[in-house]
Amino acid sequence: MESVEKAVAKSLLDIKAVMLRPENPFTWASGWKSPIYCDNRKVLSYPEIRENICQWMAEIIRKRYPDVEVIAGVATGAIAHGYLVAHILGKPFCYVRPKPKDHGTGSQIEGLLDKGAKVVIVEDLISTGMSSLAAKNALVNAGANIMGMVAIFSYNFNQSRKAFENADVELTTLSNYDTLIEVASETGYVKESDKDVLKEWRFSPSTWGKTE
Repeated sequence: MESVEKAVAKSLLDIKAVMLRPENPFTWASGWKSPIYCDNRKVLSYPEIRENICQWMAEIIRKRYPDVEVIAGVATGAIAHGYLVAHILGKPFCYVRPKPKDHGTGSQIEGLLDKGAKVVIVEDLISTGMSSLAAKNALVNAGANIMGMVAIFSYNFNQSRKAFENADVELTTLSNYDTLIEVASETGYVKESDKDVLKEWRFSPSTWGKTE
């Protein structure tokens, strides 16, 4: 899996789906200061990278969840990726909204989902894991049998690992923050002296970069 992890990390850096800026941190909507910004929707604009990533995700699902019946994407970032994976596997696809619509049918899940269906969830990015697990809960409430979740990239926060463990959801990611830092250092994307600063952020993201 290491070669895939590194290949995905390098691709995300090459197309600037992931940007590292330890000297001039980004500010997330939560107010957290961060040396990294990730937008995996950019993958969709690069056919070869898009194909590789979706094929790798499909391969994981084939091996780990051969009985899967439905692929579910998490809105909005993983709708396209999830659909492409479902297409490769020849499986039905649905997607989960962050909350039910406030008009029409009031649906939170779009697409056909039979009660008891064996579902694998596709995500683009795992940060704290809260939105991903909220989508899982919506699917369970609709009667789905969740087999696992596959994502492109994870920040590897301790918080998210514990959240997935507590929710009893198996998570597999193509790449992760630790691998990204190694690849960024090996390729000269960041200075060797920045590695410790970048690694430090993952362990305390809510307080990193803040001054007293």
